[in-house]
This record gives sequence, structure tokens and C-alpha cells, in this order.
Amino acid sequence: MAHDGSEYRRLSLRAGLASVVVALILTGLKLWALGETNALSVAASLADSALDLLISLGGLAAILYAARPPDEDHAFGHSSAEDIAALGQAVFILISSGVIAAAAISRLLSDNPPPLQAEGKGMAVMGISIVLTIALVLWQRHVVKRTGSRVVAADSAHYIGDLVPNVGAILSLWVSRQYGLAGVDSVVALAAVAMLATTAIRIGKGAFDALMDRRADPALIASIEEIVRNWPGIDGYHDLRTRTAGPRVFVSLHIEMDGSQTLDEAHATGAALRRAILKAHPECDVILHKDPTGVEPHPEDPSAAGRL
Repeated sequence: MAHDGSEYRRLSLRAGLASVVVALILTGLKLWALGETNALSVAASLADSALDLLISLGGLAAILYAARPPDEDHAFGHSSAEDIAALGQAVFILISSGVIAAAAISRLLSDNPPPLQAEGKGMAVMGISIVLTIALVLWQRHVVKRTGSRVVAADSAHYIGDLVPNVGAILSLWVSRQYGLAGVDSVVALAAVAMLATTAIRIGKGAFDALMDRRADPALIASIEEIVRNWPGIDGYHDLRTRTAGPRVFVSLHIEMDGSQTLDEAHATGAALRRAILKAHPECDVILHKDPTGVEPHPEDPSAAGRL
């Protein structure tokens, strides 16, 4: 992941701009293809790309807002804006999935469904869409690996979901041209919306968990515990708490140390431990509280763990 805020902002912003440009191009191409083919699978793909454009614009706005530094009203920064945007993406994807599914079912049940036409042009457009989408997804994955941006990850997830519907649209257009089976078009559209809905639920759950202060990834927590457990001068630890907000992970931890050492010595040990955690996990914001080893909890201590 990115080791500084400037790289995070730069890469996330580039990913957001790339997403908007690609969505705009795909929307225009598929709008033309729909007029040429009258294919529901193309219409479904068009609706998805138009939705992608709106979502990408919203995601870009969220990235810009989340990049603002902490201020008096938001001491922990603005990174939760990314989770809000990701949750909005999930809701919009679910709504679009329902609209497309209704249209597909209606056409399947129709006694006289409209025929498809100009299938070759439609297949060419969908082929171009696949190439552009793959290029965008590869760039987004690079950015997510460097930054951990939840908005870019969500954007990448629904673009990956676009690949199968695009392939399905090509298949349905080919089958229509070769065999005159227009019903395949609606079946492909239904399969596409099932994938979209699954992706939306996964994205929404991740964003909702972050907004509800769910703990960080267990693997990250285990890694921090391993660092603390083996650090010289640390006799024990307790009350390890984590929460996520966008790409940031906030960590609060009590460490137990020899109470007879000087404040300078205790500070040096704690500061070195904090640097080690940040080196291993630069996305973290770490607060350490130092307790003397073996200290007895005060009877009026409100802490659930019974610690100072």
C-alpha cells in the first residue's frame, strides 16, 4: 500500500478520472449499439455503463473529499466519505439490477418479442468495451494494491462484473444472427443482473461494516499482535481495538511495561513499537497507552476490560 498521503491521493485521483473517461466512452458506444441492434443484453450493458458513469463521478467526488486533511470538526480525517460512496454504489447497482431483470422477464414472457438486428455492429462494440474494461480494471487493481482505496476497489469490482455481461451480449447477438434465437438475449441479461446483484451485496456489506466501526481484517490484527508480543521491553498487552474508515485503519492498544523505568525510557520503547507497526502497516493510525506491568485495576475504572 502507499506509504504517504500524497501518493494515495495521486493514484486514487488518477483511477477516478480513468473510470469516468472509460464509462463515458462505453456509454456512448453502447447507446449507438442499442439503436442498431435492439438487443436487451446491449440495453442491460448500456444501463450498467450509464450507471458506472454516475457512480464513477460520485466516487471521484468522494476521493477528492476524503483526501482533505483532518480539521477541527473531523479530527480523524474525511476518509469515511469513501465508505458512504461505496455504499451508495451498492444501492444503485441493486436498483439497476432489478430494472434490467424486470425488462428481461417481460421480454421472455412476451408472445411477440422484438427481433434483434445489426448483430455484427453490436458484437464489435461489445468487443471494444471488453478491451477498455480490462485495461481499466488492471490499472484499478494496481491502485488498490498501492492505496487500499475502498472506492476504487468498489469501482473495480463492478467493472469486473461488466466483463461477463459483455461476453454474454456478444454470445446472444451471435446466436441471434446464426440461429434466430432472440430469447437467449433475455436469458443472458438475467444472468448478468444476478452477477451485478451479488457484487452489490458484497460491496455494500464491506462499506456498511466500515461505517459501523467493524474491526479490521483479522489477519492485520494478528500481525500487529505478533509485533507487540515479540517487542523488547513489552511484558504484555490488552485492549487492542481497531476500526476502519475508507483506506485507514485506526488502532488503539494498551501495552504493559516495567513501571520502574523512566518516562523517557518507556516513551522510547513505545515510540519504536509504534514505528514498527506503521512500517508493517502504513495504512494504520496507531495510539498506544502505557500501563505498568501488574498494575491493579481501580475499582471505579469504567473500562470493560477492568484496566487503567
